Amino acid sequence: MPDPTFPELTRAEEQVMQVLWQQGPAFVKDVVPALPEPRPAVTTVSTIIRILEQKGFVGHEAFGRTHRYHALVARDEYRRFSLGKLLGGYFGGSFSRLVSFFAQEENLDAAQLEELLRHAQPSTLNDLPDASDPASDHDGRPA
Repeated sequence: MPDPTFPELTRAEEQVMQVLWQQGPAFVKDVVPALPEPRPAVTTVSTIIRILEQKGFVGHEAFGRTHRYHALVARDEYRRFSLGKLLGGYFGGSFSRLVSFFAQEENLDAAQLEELLRHAQPSTLNDLPDASDPASDHDGRPA
């Protein structure tokens, strides 16, 4: 299955999506208190949600004049898309470069890196190049 491509989300749109992913279906009045301070007005959140609907991220169920909104895009699906964009844009598509960057930035030691790898999902590890493969330089590029 090809990777999905999503339209760009603003920070505010991502914050609203995080609330819908965490809470599940919600009314605008329930989304606002879950947003970080300073909280936007109800009308602003309503506008953001309508934009998310236009972008295909959110759907709704009508209850008279009130709508209950729900995510149409799964959190993991968007997470994969965002990580792919981050890898491609800043790390040349290399997962090992990403890990190396964070290891250096966070001063991770060998034990912490091993712990990170233990928590990695098997499906993610299967996508990494084989360290014993001489045709790979450990970041997915041919030697």
